[in-house]
Amino acid sequence: MIRSSTLAISALICGILGNPGAVSAQQTIESAGLTIATTPAVTSDYVFRGLSQTRNRPAAQLTLDVEHTSGLYVGAFLSNVAFAGTNARQELDLNAGYRMEVAGVKLDLGATYYAYPGYDAPTGGYELNFYEFALRASYEVAPVKFVGLAAISPNFTGESGLGVYLEGGFDMALDFGFTIGGRVGYQWVERNFARAGRNEGAFGADDYLNVSLFASREIVGGVIGTLSAVFTSLDPRADCFGGAKVCDDRVVFTLSRPF
Repeated sequence: MIRSSTLAISALICGILGNPGAVSAQQTIESAGLTIATTPAVTSDYVFRGLSQTRNRPAAQLTLDVEHTSGLYVGAFLSNVAFAGTNARQELDLNAGYRMEVAGVKLDLGATYYAYPGYDAPTGGYELNFYEFALRASYEVAPVKFVGLAAISPNFTGESGLGVYLEGGFDMALDFGFTIGGRVGYQWVERNFARAGRNEGAFGADDYLNVSLFASREIVGGVIGTLSAVFTSLDPRADCFGGAKVCDDRVVFTLSRPF
């Protein structure tokens, strides 16, 4: 798994850096009213809401977004993952929704299905797949953009019951092409590490706060480098997935190239 991931990441880096001017950041099909954005990326650690999805290992990722002039959109996200005690090796997210603007506030109402192709639930284990509904909002007062997210899942990953996530933050454009920003989020799960009974599916961590800070800048040929610092309120040894060390504070470096 480590060797194949390394080869995939190396190939993706070569593709990103070796072909910087092949296409523009977005592709349009005017006759169909479509805008298509594709973003390959490599990262030192796939972090989702403050938790490592690769157990502190690198990830190769691809994001696709197709939006119609009406505001309707569909998209997908693909990444390698590595969850302790499971054979989950890939994550494929499928999403769809509607974007609009009201009084200067950009709104995105959508749904995402998180799938893990090839994963088999072990005896006595639980399904990882889940779906979630989310409302995203952003409002810009140059040079600052304020962002917010509210997401709800009727049955969160691990068959752990109702899951609710709230997040707020900002992005700020600086001189010399730099962008800095921060996010503060809180994840609540109905049946988590502390509350679940013996025969219930459960999320492997207590409810938690996560904070991230980042700085990004184009490096060369449209390639964007992002350095992030991620923190959670969890004790990695006491209340996080049996001490799997996926909740530690960490620094993450990512290279991406929007097409």
